[in-house]
Amino acid sequence: MRALRWHGPQDLRLDEVPQPDQPGPGQALVEVAFCGVCGTDLHEVAHGPNLIRTQPHPLTGKQPPLTMGHEFSGTVVALGSPVAGIEPGARVAVDPCLRCGVCRWCRHGEYHICAKGGSVGLATDGAFASHVLVPVEGLVPVPDAVSDEHAALAEPLAVGLHAIHRAGVQAGDNVLVLGAGPIGLAAVLAAKLAGAAGLYVSEPQAGRARRAVDAGATEVYDPTQSDVRREVFLRTGRVGPDVVVEATGRPDQVELAIRTARRGGRVVMAGISGESAALPITQVVPFERTITGALGYNFDIPRVLDLIATGRLDPSPMLTDVRPLTEAVRTFDELNGGGDHMKILLTPKER
Repeated sequence: MRALRWHGPQDLRLDEVPQPDQPGPGQALVEVAFCGVCGTDLHEVAHGPNLIRTQPHPLTGKQPPLTMGHEFSGTVVALGSPVAGIEPGARVAVDPCLRCGVCRWCRHGEYHICAKGGSVGLATDGAFASHVLVPVEGLVPVPDAVSDEHAALAEPLAVGLHAIHRAGVQAGDNVLVLGAGPIGLAAVLAAKLAGAAGLYVSEPQAGRARRAVDAGATEVYDPTQSDVRREVFLRTGRVGPDVVVEATGRPDQVELAIRTARRGGRVVMAGISGESAALPITQVVPFERTITGALGYNFDIPRVLDLIATGRLDPSPMLTDVRPLTEAVRTFDELNGGGDHMKILLTPKER
């Protein structure tokens, strides 16, 4: 089968590799329908390794070359261990978090911050291929009302849902989201679901700004043209937002998030980068602002699928394009070059 493999930074190849064998105990073999290109994938190719380890991973023993891809849907081909409610032929999305199951965090249900954890597509071969082996505990049944394309968006949407949950957004809150890329847009959709009264977004790219409006944003500001902090301060009765979601990982935006939250407000950091940000202590302690990290998701993917199935969550603003896996290398080059694409799905199937 063809698989999109990371051989090193700036070295992404569509290789011919053997199809995975029958699953062993605790594994499932999944035929891939669609797999999304994540910003994490782009960063690994552009300036990795970041999360990919060049030495054997402590949990999986895997090292490059590595098949990428962790945002996917597909059909179960075979099970190495029985799973309640799932049989071969079932449509599934996959929670790609790999976990040891025995550390303090796994035992307390916080598998997403497992001490040895990793991800399908980063710590073991992923879903930019026709078939992938995954742990059975990651299988999530897809409701009949949810398409395979939308099921492949459940993973990035779960990141936004988890961030909004970590921020404690309540009905009537004013929320500012910095950055309307996939994480930021997912946070906008989740904040709307939580009942945010004012939903403000800072985004310089026009295409992404339009999608934020489509997703329900009250106002979208171009930070190169507007003083976002001042605009939101004025629109919230000279109070400031209750919650700021930082979805870029940029140090200047982290500092802006802290300065912009109201007195007693909350900042949730959902963007990741390798850079360091200054912490303006005089903007934290005297104003009693709370700063929280939000990593991935924790049992959030089933919630997202149920929200889509019941019509409460429309994932369509997230989806920019669907392309064959044969166009993967070109797609990565295009996305790493910028532009306002949101989420591109790759499929190994003929269309």
